[in-house]
Amino acid sequence: MSSEATTAGRRPQKSWTSVLFQGLQKIGRSLQLPIAVLPAAGLLVSLGNLIEAYGGGDFWGKTAQVLLGGGTAILDGAFGLPLLFCIGVAIGFARKADGSTALAAVVGFLVYHNVLAAFPVEGSVTEALPDGEPQNPGVLGGILIGLLTAVMWQRYHRTKLVDWLGFFNGRRLVPIIMAFLCTILGVGFGLLWEPVGDGLTWVARQLIGMGEWGAGIFGVANRLLIPIGMHQFLNTFFWFQAGEFEGAEGETVQGDLTRYFAGDPDAGQFMSGFFPIMMFGLPAAALAIAHCARPEHRKAVTGMMLSVGLTSFVTGVTEPIEFSFLFVAPMLYGVHALLTGVSMAVTWALGVHAGFSFSAGLIDYIVNWHLATKPWLIIPIGLCFAVVYYVVFRFAITKFDLATPGREPEEVGEAMDKGTTAP
Repeated sequence: MSSEATTAGRRPQKSWTSVLFQGLQKIGRSLQLPIAVLPAAGLLVSLGNLIEAYGGGDFWGKTAQVLLGGGTAILDGAFGLPLLFCIGVAIGFARKADGSTALAAVVGFLVYHNVLAAFPVEGSVTEALPDGEPQNPGVLGGILIGLLTAVMWQRYHRTKLVDWLGFFNGRRLVPIIMAFLCTILGVGFGLLWEPVGDGLTWVARQLIGMGEWGAGIFGVANRLLIPIGMHQFLNTFFWFQAGEFEGAEGETVQGDLTRYFAGDPDAGQFMSGFFPIMMFGLPAAALAIAHCARPEHRKAVTGMMLSVGLTSFVTGVTEPIEFSFLFVAPMLYGVHALLTGVSMAVTWALGVHAGFSFSAGLIDYIVNWHLATKPWLIIPIGLCFAVVYYVVFRFAITKFDLATPGREPEEVGEAMDKGTTAP
């Protein structure tokens, strides 16, 4: 009996795949914190570019310089962006993180960044640049330092040292540990990053070289990874690491998003096609869901779908719509992922180069219009996708009697109307 009780009380052991998957999901969620800062940088750069292009005189020239300086400080792929991801991931990944977590992350990153300078890129040492060009692992280095900080903080922030070292107990110990660990990490990146970076660059170039097919593959993968929270890994690599462009001051800019705001005319491959889907396709899907609701629920569902449709159209936030049909109609979500890929391919094939700092909604569409190529084409493309989405969703919902909002079983609908939960 005691053995049975022991067995019953013992928690089921998680498999290593389950632990790994949960860890990756947590990392993906932690990436959302630094990404949330990027709209501020995008807005500063966009306003700076507008004033620089249309404003005259010293005052407006200085204003543009100030705004561009502020925005590019965040979007700097060698320092600003990696530091942002380093701090954001450290705070997001560590349980009960506080200010000391961020301090430890900053200490580690500064040490790592300066150590990298001792390992210039092969062949970059010239008379004009005697120290050479340092290795640039970009946001990947920042993410790794953030994760390392979170793990070290979690393990050592309550550590007690011997009495004569008591001043360095707990939280004060973690930045010291990070300084030494990031010295080693900096040396490791300095010695090993060049072949690794070349490999990642080759992969990115292959997909970039595929043109509309590469954009389409990215679009499908992006949507399919959203339900498990892994899309941020894909986004982070292609938006902040893939591809290179020489900026106005001769600096190397990496990533589709950062290259777009740096003025790269070839950027936008992994962003343009989201605009027709988020501004037109998904709002049309929301309309189809509202029209397919049962008469007694249609008013409530229409109000809800109007809200989430406008959210998608204006801001580009799509999860409220997508999760309304993801679990009740996974095949329909698969069609949505495929259509996203088609949109990515079509916009790129037609020469549309558009980008965003937050998401592909109306706000980013208007604010970044001046940086885009053929942005007007997004409207007719989007209207075509709106028709396709409405027809596909309405047909699928009615043909297969899918339990989208407003079409749930009667007992669920009654419970919803009463504000209770069905048993």
